[in-house]
Amino acid sequence: QVQLVESGGGLVQVGGSLRLSCAASGSIFSFNAMGWYRQAPGKQRELVADINSGGTTEYADSVKGRFAISRDNAGKTMYLQMNSLKPEDTAVYYCNSVPVGRYYWGQGTQVTVSS
Repeated sequence: QVQLVESGGGLVQVGGSLRLSCAASGSIFSFNAMGWYRQAPGKQRELVADINSGGTTEYADSVKGRFAISRDNAGKTMYLQMNSLKPEDTAVYYCNSVPVGRYYWGQGTQVTVSS
């Protein structure tokens, strides 16, 4: 079973940047549509960015122009570059397949944006 491990979160001020990483135990990112999800306290988990096997990316309106999803050529790591962070970006960020459900959820990585 493929394991997903997210990292790179932290505490950052408004307007700052972070780069999240999602490492997989297999070369899954080249063959599957994958995405970054986030869940804020008291809210449902939402998809914020995804990338398909062909490299086409899509973004939620709330992050468009600020976030960028990418993956490495080996297909084992996926990234989320987050710029111009806002307090509403505060959440636990996860990676998984799109549609969700192909893999177990990892532990996520906490992103906290302070004002």
